[in-house]
Amino acid sequence: MLQPIMHIIKQKNIVLASASPRRKELMENIGLKVTLCPSNFEENLDPKKFNSFSEFVEETALQKVLEVEHRLNIGENKPDVIIGADTMVTLDGVMFEKTDVTFGKLDDEQIHGYIDSGEPMDKAGGYGIQGVGGTFVERVDGDYFTVVGLPLYRLCSVLYDIFKHEKLKST
Repeated sequence: MLQPIMHIIKQKNIVLASASPRRKELMENIGLKVTLCPSNFEENLDPKKFNSFSEFVEETALQKVLEVEHRLNIGENKPDVIIGADTMVTLDGVMFEKTDVTFGKLDDEQIHGYIDSGEPMDKAGGYGIQGVGGTFVERVDGDYFTVVGLPLYRLCSVLYDIFKHEKLKST
């Protein structure tokens, strides 16, 4: 999707307002060079003050970006793009944003074995779909990459819309 403008994007200073090596790896896998800059935003927004979980998550991501932007715009090497993301998992009929994940049948021994592996300990939702946790997943309805932590299709669509006008100027 980004191939027509990749020569433009490769010249941009892209910052990911995150400490997530998984998000960085996803972006690098599609050819983007990014710098990680974890946000210092204190994640203390009250979810009850938002109309939906998605509004809460979007505002949290926006605040992360704004905090990083404020810090980085003081220096010489200002970013061209700052990307923020946040993850939220809910249960029992409450939103999983736009992506539903269905686990197959598991017994207690399988669940405890996975916990003992240590893999789920630093994962939102308590499992890593891109690792051993993915062996429990029977079906994903929606964007797989949203489950991993970064909606690639949406990200690429926005980047393309932002930079396609520069392609027109350079031709």
